[in-house]
Amino acid sequence: MITSVLVANRGEIACRIARTCRDLGIATVAVHSDADAGALHARVADTAVRLPGSAPADTYLRGDLIVKAALAAGADAVHPGYGFLSENADFARAVRDAGLVWIGPPPEAIEAMASKTRAKQLMGVAPLTDVTEADLPVLVKAAAGGGGRGMRVVRALADLDAEIAAARAEAASAFGDGEVFVEPYLENGRHVEVQVLADTHGTVWALGTRDCSLQRRHQKVIEEAPAPGLTDALTGELHTLAVRAARAVGYVGAGTVEFLVAGERAHFLEMNTRLQVEHPVTEEVFGVDLVAEQIRVAEGHALDPEPPAPRGHAVEARLYAEDPAHDWAPQTGRLHRLAVPGAVRLDTGYTDGDDIGVHYDPMLAKVVAHAPTRAEAVRKLAAALERAVIHGPVTNRDLLVRSLRHEEFTRARMDTGFYDRHLPALTAPAADPYAALAAALSDAHGRSRFGGWRNVPSQPQVKRYAVNGEEHKVRYRHTRTGLAADGVTVVHADAALVILEADGVHRRYEVARYGDRVHVGSTALTALPRFPAPEADHAPGSLLAPMPGTVVRIAEGVTEGAAVEAGRPLLWLEAMKMQHKITAPTAGTLTTLHAREGQQVELGTLLAVVEETP
Repeated sequence: MITSVLVANRGEIACRIARTCRDLGIATVAVHSDADAGALHARVADTAVRLPGSAPADTYLRGDLIVKAALAAGADAVHPGYGFLSENADFARAVRDAGLVWIGPPPEAIEAMASKTRAKQLMGVAPLTDVTEADLPVLVKAAAGGGGRGMRVVRALADLDAEIAAARAEAASAFGDGEVFVEPYLENGRHVEVQVLADTHGTVWALGTRDCSLQRRHQKVIEEAPAPGLTDALTGELHTLAVRAARAVGYVGAGTVEFLVAGERAHFLEMNTRLQVEHPVTEEVFGVDLVAEQIRVAEGHALDPEPPAPRGHAVEARLYAEDPAHDWAPQTGRLHRLAVPGAVRLDTGYTDGDDIGVHYDPMLAKVVAHAPTRAEAVRKLAAALERAVIHGPVTNRDLLVRSLRHEEFTRARMDTGFYDRHLPALTAPAADPYAALAAALSDAHGRSRFGGWRNVPSQPQVKRYAVNGEEHKVRYRHTRTGLAADGVTVVHADAALVILEADGVHRRYEVARYGDRVHVGSTALTALPRFPAPEADHAPGSLLAPMPGTVVRIAEGVTEGAAVEAGRPLLWLEAMKMQHKITAPTAGTLTTLHAREGQQVELGTLLAVVEETP
């Protein structure tokens, strides 16, 4: 029997594994980088071991240090979670060689499937070698790992070499393996997958299907189970192929077989030899704890001959600290408050007051709703997200709510091109028209005692706020009976709550302040100074860092004085395990290059200046 598990991961999945271990009476050991010294996963574990450094390559990707930590802490098993070393066969062997139980598939199965090129060969699918115009568009894909890292869609043959180089660099940084391959890219396919679970006694379960078609940068955003709209015949074929893949490599434990579905055709993509981020939707539908089952299988227990019967529908949304309206730029800073109401499941690696840094994936939480029907589950999830209290950096919450309520999604007609078609509409600003007024009235609460009200009427008070990049100016007055504003009745106003009546409707606004940042309901505002300070002046054509990160590469031939074309890649920033391409804003001459490879930059740092050609 396993008595103590080291979780070789961080964040949400480490917390989720620790929760199941606690339920089973199993002690947990966390590992943490210096950047994660105060992280939730390190706090909830029974024991924590430091991995010196902050970069993944120095910490969570160091299998030797993790095995050493497990032995030092007295663990007798290792669970890899997802990402990092979860699909590293050498790490699995090192765990076993140290006398520890590996809660995962055999190293040989990982080797057979972890390389997507070998997996495709095993399933009779060959990647592209000599790409021609007729093959476009194509997808460049990392052979190891997942999560959208090391993936690039190429629509022009002239871009292929550069995108392959970029994908190799990103894959090497994220997974320690720069191998990539090229495959056809189907523009309007659906991403459908099958959860498998296998024991050491020959039983393999196919636990339904999941649809993961809503993706950004090849990372899943919304997932659901079962995949809607599939015929019984196609579902049966997917189950058969998934079980065949598992049996072909002697698979043990939890894994996922992924397909691209177009019409009634299923195209094998890959097998992920680990737990998936979206596993909760399968758990909710089948009433199983997949982590508990992984542990039971690792202990040698047999699965029942048949899996439990499915019930209802589940939908999961990934809540990210990112700005979808600005190229999905990851966000950093203090998460002051995170609370999701309603009867939904919340899997997170953060609590109130935690900091979101630049080193790791920006996913804050997974919010999961389960109901008897798909429509009910979607409605429940959208409502819970809409009412969620999220105080801190910009998130994709509004995008998630709008996506769940979009006609294509509610009618189950979505595909992997959903955000390519609808992103501008889904990210259009739609701030509450009374949010800025509520912020101003809340701030003004109690000021009349110190001279806000005058016996002789005077000019109204004016406050300025920035909302979604636009300035909003509001006016209000102190009167004998309290605060007042044109067009509305101020029913109540204090520092935390404002109630306004407009057109006979009462609107309640809960208000919270953190410095100059004000959260009014689901709207985030920035209080602007009464007399704006002069801003730093940047020359036209200046390229500013869109996020904090590290300059990992300067494009070949990019030097001061070089002529550049509009849109030409100049350099790459790495932030939160992803590489972000910085391109020339216009055709002209690169007059100044401030960026240097390896340089750490803050948001707004001047990277380069391109002087436009007249």
